[in-house]
Amino acid sequence: MGLTKTYGEGDSAVAALDRVDVAITKGRFTAVMGPSGSGKSTLMHCLAGLETPSAGRVLIGGTDITAMSDHDLTLLRRDRIGFVFQAFNLLPMLTARDNVLLPLTLAGRRVDIERFEHVTTVLRIADRLDHRPSELSGGQQQRVAVARALITSPDVLFADEPTGALDSRTSAQLLDFLRSSVRELGQTVVMVTHDPRAASYADEVLLLADGRVAGSLTGPTEDSVLAAMKGLGE
Repeated sequence: MGLTKTYGEGDSAVAALDRVDVAITKGRFTAVMGPSGSGKSTLMHCLAGLETPSAGRVLIGGTDITAMSDHDLTLLRRDRIGFVFQAFNLLPMLTARDNVLLPLTLAGRRVDIERFEHVTTVLRIADRLDHRPSELSGGQQQRVAVARALITSPDVLFADEPTGALDSRTSAQLLDFLRSSVRELGQTVVMVTHDPRAASYADEVLLLADGRVAGSLTGPTEDSVLAAMKGLGE
């Protein structure tokens, strides 16, 4: 609420976010789009607790994360937030199963077998769990990374340009999986993307321009997203 993020001081100060008010709907797939420099990545980093806003508050499930200590923020990111990035960041010496379960292992948490089986089935990696990353295709590695992000049942899954390094077929598969996690697992997903086709998989598109909310689209299509971006000067 009222999120502001300023870099630098005095005359050289740049406002990446300017009093942004955003409400992310639980159990929905929200895409964040805008021209380069619009503040979309900064917004996601603030919402995920990776950056501290200069002003305003971020609430996740009723918890004000802007008031948290660094230690408590670290625990919150580990236990209640999932991340998917362009790089898969899988550990090469671990099997797919152990990579998926890594967040629970590090937290000393018990594995919910039903959740594990559901996630790996939805993401179609149940038959690849004994393979190491080098034995998996790029798309399979990305699915393992998504499963790892979902295994803790996070309040929110944040995806930062997750299709940027993928070919069109693998990209479509990943977006299908993200949409499936919303519809079949009840997951809340927030994805930053520059790709209108990727945004068309979302339930809603949030548009940013010059660090401010410039509009939104419900039930987006690739054409409607393209038209909206053109209206922002992209």
